[in-house]
Amino acid sequence: MRKFLPGLIVGIVFGAGLALSDMVNPARVLAFLDIAGAWDPTLAYVMGAALIPSAIAYRIRQRMDRPLLAQTFAIPESRRLDRPLLLGAALFGIGWGLVGLCPGPALAGLVLGAWQMWLFVAAMLAGMALHRIATATRAPELKQG
Repeated sequence: MRKFLPGLIVGIVFGAGLALSDMVNPARVLAFLDIAGAWDPTLAYVMGAALIPSAIAYRIRQRMDRPLLAQTFAIPESRRLDRPLLLGAALFGIGWGLVGLCPGPALAGLVLGAWQMWLFVAAMLAGMALHRIATATRAPELKQG
């Protein structure tokens, strides 16, 4: 339980923040992306506000030898911009722009019981399963870590 508790706590706080800021509402996200129409800057405020605790945590992490509840920090070391990363980012952005949802708000929105959230999460999980199947059939050197 000790291994999963930090993630659970952070997930609950993150989900509550998304719900409180109404980022689980696809219409709000789509209004942010509609810069030529009725633009809603709320998402920019949410992202800007997220930088504050992130910057503080980053500074605290620099002063620590190891995390409180783990042996090592899990920080990606790769800085490469490769084809899978760029394609994944493009697919993420296209999907986000089409429906106004991304994984975090969709998962947080499940508690609201809206069928659209459940459909989105089901499609997301199906896509993840398809990706796993597709990469499992590739040569080992082409697989992603």
